[in-house]
Amino acid sequence: MGRGAGREYSPAATTAENGGGKKKQKEKELDELKKELYLGVVLAAVVIVTGCFSYYQEAKSSKIMDSFKNMVPQQALVVREGEKMQINAEEVVVGDLVEVKGGDRVPADLRIISSHGCKVDNSSLTGESEPQTRSPEFTHENPLETRNICFFSTNCVEGTARGIVIATGDRTVMGRIATLASGLEVGRTPIAMEIEHFIQLITGVAVFLGVSFFVLSLILGYSWLEAVIFLIGIIVANVPEGLLATVTVCLTLTAKRMARKNCLVKNLEAVETLGSTSTICSDKTGTLTQNRMTVAHMWFDNQIHEADTTEDQSGATFDKRSPTWTALSRIAGLCNRAVFKAGQENISVSKRDTAGDASESALLKCIELSCGSVRKMRDRNPKVAEIPFNSTNKYQLSIHEREDSPQSYVLVMKGAPERILDRCSSILVQGKEVPLDKEMQDAFQNAYLELGGLGERVLGFCQLNLPSGKFPRGFKFDTDELNFPTEKLCFVGLMSMIDPPRAAVPDAVGKCRSAGIKVIMVTGDHPITAKAIAKGVGIISEGNETVEDIAARLNIPVNQVNPREAKACVVHGSDLKDMTSEQLDEILKNHTEIVFARTSPQQKLIIVEGCQRQGAIVAVTGDGVNDSPALKKADIGIAMGIAGSDVSKQAADMILLDDNFASIVTGVEEGRLIFDNLKKSIAYTLTSNIPEITPFLLFIIANIPLPLGTVTILCIDLGTDMVPAISLAYEAAESDIMKRQPRNPQTDKLVNERLISMAYGQIGMIQALGGFFTYFVILAENGFLPSRLLGIRLDWDDRSMNDLEDSYGQEWTYEQRKVVEFTCHTAFFASIVVVQWADLIICKTRRNSVFQQGMKNKILIFGLLEETALAAFLSYCPGMGVALRMYPLKVTWWFCAFPYSLLIFIYDEVRKLILRRYPGGWVEKETYY
Repeated sequence: MGRGAGREYSPAATTAENGGGKKKQKEKELDELKKELYLGVVLAAVVIVTGCFSYYQEAKSSKIMDSFKNMVPQQALVVREGEKMQINAEEVVVGDLVEVKGGDRVPADLRIISSHGCKVDNSSLTGESEPQTRSPEFTHENPLETRNICFFSTNCVEGTARGIVIATGDRTVMGRIATLASGLEVGRTPIAMEIEHFIQLITGVAVFLGVSFFVLSLILGYSWLEAVIFLIGIIVANVPEGLLATVTVCLTLTAKRMARKNCLVKNLEAVETLGSTSTICSDKTGTLTQNRMTVAHMWFDNQIHEADTTEDQSGATFDKRSPTWTALSRIAGLCNRAVFKAGQENISVSKRDTAGDASESALLKCIELSCGSVRKMRDRNPKVAEIPFNSTNKYQLSIHEREDSPQSYVLVMKGAPERILDRCSSILVQGKEVPLDKEMQDAFQNAYLELGGLGERVLGFCQLNLPSGKFPRGFKFDTDELNFPTEKLCFVGLMSMIDPPRAAVPDAVGKCRSAGIKVIMVTGDHPITAKAIAKGVGIISEGNETVEDIAARLNIPVNQVNPREAKACVVHGSDLKDMTSEQLDEILKNHTEIVFARTSPQQKLIIVEGCQRQGAIVAVTGDGVNDSPALKKADIGIAMGIAGSDVSKQAADMILLDDNFASIVTGVEEGRLIFDNLKKSIAYTLTSNIPEITPFLLFIIANIPLPLGTVTILCIDLGTDMVPAISLAYEAAESDIMKRQPRNPQTDKLVNERLISMAYGQIGMIQALGGFFTYFVILAENGFLPSRLLGIRLDWDDRSMNDLEDSYGQEWTYEQRKVVEFTCHTAFFASIVVVQWADLIICKTRRNSVFQQGMKNKILIFGLLEETALAAFLSYCPGMGVALRMYPLKVTWWFCAFPYSLLIFIYDEVRKLILRRYPGGWVEKETYY
């Protein structure tokens, strides 16, 4: 039987019988060994090429950022020796007198000496959503809050101002922030540390086993070339060559998926970091909110009415039939300098761009939505005189011709509610003027406090119909020497504005909470506004009170309340400035819901460092230059693509193209999916190491013929296993992915002892049994029963022995034995492919059943077909016996490993069922990787 089997599976079997000198045979064997060595080198080159591909993907993603330009202003208007001149911004020096006007970018830090209605947008520096008035008056000890200083690279949005340069370059506030950001050391990403830990582990094992086998081979009398082949075989068997490609594909795929969801990933590894995030420090303006002031409430006829603040105008509406609302809307439309930019007729009103102050733009949009065209209203009531808003009067006034009484004028005014009320003697109720008595003043005060308590910016509105006898048509109104009344006016109502939360944010914050992620708001805005938005989006949950809330409820002083009784906490920047690290740690540890308001760039950095001291992996969102130090210090920095400054984009790892906090939750899910899929891929790849290494162990220990060769190991690792391992990167998320707690970087490693136990100790052992069963079946069919194989190795590999007897007394030549041995190598290889089918299917999920997850991953199905087709090709393709020493197999030999494949599938399904039924039990603690 033995001789027949030898002839059946290779024509080369007859060659040995025909003779040929020993020298020729020796040369042939050396050539074949060299061929194996060269093949190892070629396949190692494949791994290097894969590494280059990884680098290319990283570089390609980073290149997108090259288009972002710096923030340095190009030109500046200075007054030198009494003459105005335009110079390059970098030539501005301390002591220069600089002029700025609406639309200019401030070229240096300036001390204002004169101003005419100047407002600057400080949002990129301080986070304030409203443009800030600039004037020569010193108003605050804090340079960031005083009105007489303009800061380098902020924008002047309206008016004009002159200022003396007090700092340039790195000495400006902006320059100091840049220095702070550039001086920070950036740590490695969690996934980089995990992969490095895994590589060190697997390299140590591979080199130790490889060298051990190399030395053993030399001791057992093998030539140095054969010993090197064993060394390569063991190292190749241990190293998951597909890992590099899998990591690259995982990260690149996720980056592409996130780009479709408006997330631009600059650093591929950052996505996984986002998945590990346990704390998100989020900016408010533009991230949690819509970044557009919107009218939220109106108070008229002694009632508070709610306006529609939703992004798609699908929210609440109010009764617009009251004559008081008609008067209020007329004042808001006429006493207003904001206008829509041209060419936006086909864009919805709420999304149109405007020229003008943020509050006036909000009023303009509200009136346009409620009453129709404001431009037509203004055309019907032409403006004849105006006093613009200034910080001294705190009101804006304009006089218009009346469309309902062409021969008379109406004076309309808006401003700070208490200043407007002081100028009024009557109030409009249901369209009729009634005296402004104590009762109505109390009603006004209650409404004002209620709206202010919601964090909204409140404006008061009043009017006066000027008598036509005293102010006839053509009267010349003098706004310098006032020749018209500004007292005893008629109060009409209040309108309050807020930058409303984005529609998707409350749901996103809820998802973060269920995923165990703490969301902290860090903003430069006022504490009342910040607290209101935090409650609106769910950062402060309904029913959770701050220390101040508890004090107000119990009517006791704040210092008598135990801070630990309050789950929520609002911390003012001035309080944070006086805190020690221990006090900040106490707040971060004891409060689950935290808002930091009026924070400086340095304080944002301190908050991030405080969270990191708690062991949290911190994500920071921001759009301003003031956010850049915190963005850089965080484990992952997320900048805003629309409202974000260039500096913040360069400091960040990821950019939200739609400025939406909800996109971060998508990123968290994608990041967790990466980690999951890498675990699955490594579990799949490592499992085949056991059936690859155990043949060498038994070869040395039990002295049996080598069951699996080096070339076949290479064919598994760089052939049949590669595509299935990569296909797991395409696997969809499991249903519980956003219900788990964030990964603990200290304990939940990419490769932990449970994964090794599953891959090596359980599934790998079953696979090895399947391979050995096939090996023993083939040798038994050829006459060598298992008992005969023990201790036969030296005789089996002896080239001079051409009469080795099998269990039935048949004699085998060296060449015939080697044909059977290489056939066993091929069958062992095919068996590993068969059991790897089951391994691939069970690695699709870590907890769910495969029947719950489904087989929707088309790449994985292709991987199953590809590895089977490749195995069949390597076995049956003519010439493989010469090229790779792989021989055709009987069809029945393929089925030897099927029971083991089925056993692996059933074993793992039962394990996962127990996991789901008994969460936290022994099986989960020991086997959930």
